[in-house]
Amino acid sequence: MTFYRTTRMMLCSAAILSFASSAFALDGNDLLKKINDVYGQQGGSIAATSIDVDDSTVTLKGATFKAPGMDDSIPLGDITLDGVEENNGGYTIEEIDFADVDFSKDGASVSATDLKLNGVEIPADTTKGDLSSLLYYKSAHAGAVSVTKDDTEVFSIEGADATMNKRDDKSGLDFDAKINGIKADLSKVDDQKTKDAIEALKLQQLYGTVSMKGSWEIAPGTINISEYSFDFKDIGKLNLAFSISGYTPAFAKSMQEALKTVRSNPNQQEAQQSAGLALLGLLQQLTFNSAQIRFDDASITARALDFAGKQQGVTGKQLADTLKAMTPIMMAQLNVPDLQNAGSAAVNSYLDNPKNLTVTAAPGKPVPVPMIIGAAMGAPQTIPQVIGLTVSSNN
Repeated sequence: MTFYRTTRMMLCSAAILSFASSAFALDGNDLLKKINDVYGQQGGSIAATSIDVDDSTVTLKGATFKAPGMDDSIPLGDITLDGVEENNGGYTIEEIDFADVDFSKDGASVSATDLKLNGVEIPADTTKGDLSSLLYYKSAHAGAVSVTKDDTEVFSIEGADATMNKRDDKSGLDFDAKINGIKADLSKVDDQKTKDAIEALKLQQLYGTVSMKGSWEIAPGTINISEYSFDFKDIGKLNLAFSISGYTPAFAKSMQEALKTVRSNPNQQEAQQSAGLALLGLLQQLTFNSAQIRFDDASITARALDFAGKQQGVTGKQLADTLKAMTPIMMAQLNVPDLQNAGSAAVNSYLDNPKNLTVTAAPGKPVPVPMIIGAAMGAPQTIPQVIGLTVSSNN
């Protein structure tokens, strides 16, 4: 009798455990829906022919991605999501591994390897307007990427990495990214005039890196990009930096809605006009804090002067002297004497000995973007004063 009671208890326990396991199993369809809630805001979507769930691993079989404005979907193969856990209606994922990409269309092919995301957080609600409503990942990685045209490689990268870090007080996040070993082959350009210019400037083979570093404070919507650089061998390094405020999640959502309206309207001319008016309205919310453009030369300036001078029948040195003489006249049109003097001195110094050239906009206090637009339309000569424009070189 005891044996039968024990057996029944074991069977009941097994049934309860089985039911519990089923009840707490991951819902792969809900996970994909939450992912698409994020991408849908930008007009994109991910689809899968089937979804397999094995404990904490979810596999999107035969996945495809459709970007906004594209008629055809991009095949992604199988996407494996490891360490998936439900988290207050959203999901956390330890790692997402993408199948290697090998995509061809109209004679062009794209291949990419070792694509993955780590420390991913899928929001439960994308409408809350705070850090928890955003798609987040701690790191992203791509291996070698190659683009070929008519069986000739025209572009490739050795790899790329990006990281994001949430601040402890949840006020915002910091991010950085770098694309390494960028190669571009311009030697196959068909247009002869363009080909001659590329050869004269020695740009047949480009090699370099692209880097970005910045932060985003959610409440004031302040985006600070301290580095957005393009550094190429035997050319130079161009770095862009800027800071604006007002780019909140609500602002971003309004921008996305405006773009959706444009894409969904069959009358594109009408849609673009409406979007333009909407954009002007949204710009009222933005404030310009600062900006800087800096170029560090790595020999391209001398080659450019020689090439341009040759087109006009003069040497590169003679062309540089002409530009030095013209600069004060051109800057005088701005009617800002201090800028005219400093700008002319900076250009002269750079053309005599090309090292670096920097253009900085640093107003005494943040300037509403509508004020800058108004100045550009009504009194363009006042813009340098409005945004605190300065020019310097070789420092």
